[in-house]
Amino acid sequence: MLGQRIRHPASTNYDDNYVNPNPKRLKRLDSTDSSLSRRGSDDEDGVTPISPMVRPIEIADSEAEDGEDDLIFRGSQTELESALPPIKTDKEAIAEYEATRAAESTDLDLHERLGQKKWISGKSSIYVDAFNLALETVLEEESHLFDEAESEHPSLKKEYSYVRLFLRKTAAWHRINRLGYYGDIADLSAAVEELSQQFNLPAATASEQLTPGEAGPPEETILGEVFTFADLSKEHIQTLEEASSLLLLDELKKLAKEAKLQGKNKGELLKALRRSSQKQSSLGWRDFKRSDTEESVKSEQSLEEDVKDGQSPEAEGTNQDSYFVRKILSTIGSCIRLSSAVLKLFERVHLVFYRSTEWTEKTLTTIILARISRRNFPCYVVSRSTNIFPSRSTLLEFEASLRTQFKVDMILEFNGTVTKDGLQQVKDIFEEVYPRWLVILKDEQRKEDRVYESGEGAYLRRFSPAWVYTRIVHKGTAVLGRFKEHKREHQLLTQLLDQNLFHVARRGAWYQRKALLEEHYMWALSPDDGRSEEAQKKHWKRIALQTCEDGLQDRNCHLIYQYDLQKRLVKLEKQMKVAKRLQHDFGHVLLAKPVERTVEGIRIEKEQQAPVRNGARRNSDLGAPRRGGKTVWVDEREGGGECSVEAMCLSWYRDHGWKGYHSEGGIVRTLFGYLFYDVLFTYVPNVFQTPYQNCPLDLHTDAFFPSRASLINHRLAEISNGRGADLLRECHGREKERQTCVVGVDWAFEIEDLLEILRCFRGEALATVCKVMAQEYQQRGGGIPDLFLWDPANKEIMFAEVKSENDRLSDTQRLWIHVLTGAGIRVELCNAVAREVVNGK
Repeated sequence: MLGQRIRHPASTNYDDNYVNPNPKRLKRLDSTDSSLSRRGSDDEDGVTPISPMVRPIEIADSEAEDGEDDLIFRGSQTELESALPPIKTDKEAIAEYEATRAAESTDLDLHERLGQKKWISGKSSIYVDAFNLALETVLEEESHLFDEAESEHPSLKKEYSYVRLFLRKTAAWHRINRLGYYGDIADLSAAVEELSQQFNLPAATASEQLTPGEAGPPEETILGEVFTFADLSKEHIQTLEEASSLLLLDELKKLAKEAKLQGKNKGELLKALRRSSQKQSSLGWRDFKRSDTEESVKSEQSLEEDVKDGQSPEAEGTNQDSYFVRKILSTIGSCIRLSSAVLKLFERVHLVFYRSTEWTEKTLTTIILARISRRNFPCYVVSRSTNIFPSRSTLLEFEASLRTQFKVDMILEFNGTVTKDGLQQVKDIFEEVYPRWLVILKDEQRKEDRVYESGEGAYLRRFSPAWVYTRIVHKGTAVLGRFKEHKREHQLLTQLLDQNLFHVARRGAWYQRKALLEEHYMWALSPDDGRSEEAQKKHWKRIALQTCEDGLQDRNCHLIYQYDLQKRLVKLEKQMKVAKRLQHDFGHVLLAKPVERTVEGIRIEKEQQAPVRNGARRNSDLGAPRRGGKTVWVDEREGGGECSVEAMCLSWYRDHGWKGYHSEGGIVRTLFGYLFYDVLFTYVPNVFQTPYQNCPLDLHTDAFFPSRASLINHRLAEISNGRGADLLRECHGREKERQTCVVGVDWAFEIEDLLEILRCFRGEALATVCKVMAQEYQQRGGGIPDLFLWDPANKEIMFAEVKSENDRLSDTQRLWIHVLTGAGIRVELCNAVAREVVNGK
């Protein structure tokens, strides 16, 4: 049954008509926590939503662990989108709403349509309104970021056609005859004509801006005095490489047959075609066998007319490519693509509006769908600041820094094994960025000391070029390490740690690396000042020990790094033979290994439609599920029905006196939402851009904790002192009836179960778990053990990670096990073993 839904036993009330969750067995994945689906799926109409910005690209916020820098690819959510409640945003949902809200006969402007929730099919669209909402808001409130030429935008009657192309692969050519499936484009030819019409703009007043890492702004980002919204193929497709890439496989095969070319796949056929174009003479093309289709006849006549008129490739100063280009264009018909300079301008508008470099079709519509949805949202102060980017030059430098960061990531992350030349390129980029980073760093520190108030700077700094440059400098330290330039690497790590403004989530990793360099390398790279070799080594080990102590005392050093720093500190003290009374004792936080538990059951073997080699499956593969695949088991304790491996193990624990849920972090996120409700929605500038958010924009960033450090630490102290139950009752009594949209909170969990859980949860342990969530909500949203269990009789909490024969612990799961055991919480690794395997239908 791989790939099919596994029904839960009837006693769980999970599959059909349940009202309240049963604490015996429940897998709650319908939480309002949008972080559960950080990676979105393709759009319903078959068009994959992608970011029109440089792709792949990372928003300047990489708080991932060292070595785990997650780039945002298409389909991922923006910060604004992730802060909105989960709602249906597919094609059917939008069409249904527009149909039910359509006005019969009225002409409403943008704000009236949004206010009255009315769209007229064929005359207005939620896509166009979402696009124009961003455009009008930015030009009205933040026009200082655009010069005179950029602010001068002529009205476009065929807005829908532009917006729909804007949401597709914006750098690609699109066949006009294949765009007809957009129902709102009534007159496609008129729309194409208007999009390709030339407009005049006043001369740009801003001078060209140079930024580190770039010789100059890319040509396609410069807006000229004359522009079009879109380009046509007949004017811009000149090369065979560009034209041939538009051919479908069947069309390419037909062309290859006529040209007598061979290839096993599309790539080989394209290579053969391009090689042939360099060899064929102009007369040779006319000797190819041609089928008498209308298109081929027209193409033949066109070529003959060109020869009669003397317009041969040689006369035009081109090679034989032009013959193939004309043939291809006659086959595919006219094509259109968005003009690059105008596209980049609109991308800049959306960067400013959505406070993000990543946005998709769903991002454009989600904000409006959230606005018109019948949901109850928390009460908070909406604060859309107009000084995210204080000047146009800052915005342009931020964009340029993202392009530079993209180059670095492509070299280090996405081109296979990094070569020495690649490392040198990154080092050269780092050397260009480094002086500018130091200058902006001083300016940001001045603003932090004299300008920003109430934690305002923590979120604004994410849109400073220094945020991106800091990440490039961080990458530069790794490159210096590869080149064995450890002294320079140590200097940079010291500078990174001396600042507390950017990428504070990395501070633990910087402490770890700095201590390692001091322990093993710096003694040989620094002046000994007359010390012997042994004394020099001891001197630097003492410095490494101090670095570990500094890291453990640093309030911005995240909890996940403290265990490794403690281990290194203890090791150094033993090597230096520090007196026992002066040594650090971390016995109270030593990590306990998870208890190994084996639960036997009956596994059901289903037929698998797995790919086979040589037409047959090996005998050794029979009866064994593929690694990572879901297994199906018999629930012997609940009527003998089929169930998942987690449900089978949960039944075993229930028989041994435990209550529990298969929630995979749902309980933890719900408790965090309850206990930190007022902290989440307290006023912090810039993090509540709309009244329709279920969390602040910075929750999924490392700016959340430092912006509210005092409030969070006070709340953690209250939880440690046993006030968790009181806080939960207060929030439940105030918000339960309204079913308020709060990130992570699942109102279906019974209040009695949650209160019973808190009575079993030691205050200090619960505070530790909440602190990890507050520091790294996005990174730690996954990896929480499968089963959340509690024993009311003994007042004990336990987590259990369930693994079948072919499962392995992931890095995030191991990290959570360390966090939980370090907090004194019992964790078991439950290995499900099949004592019997039966064949399923």
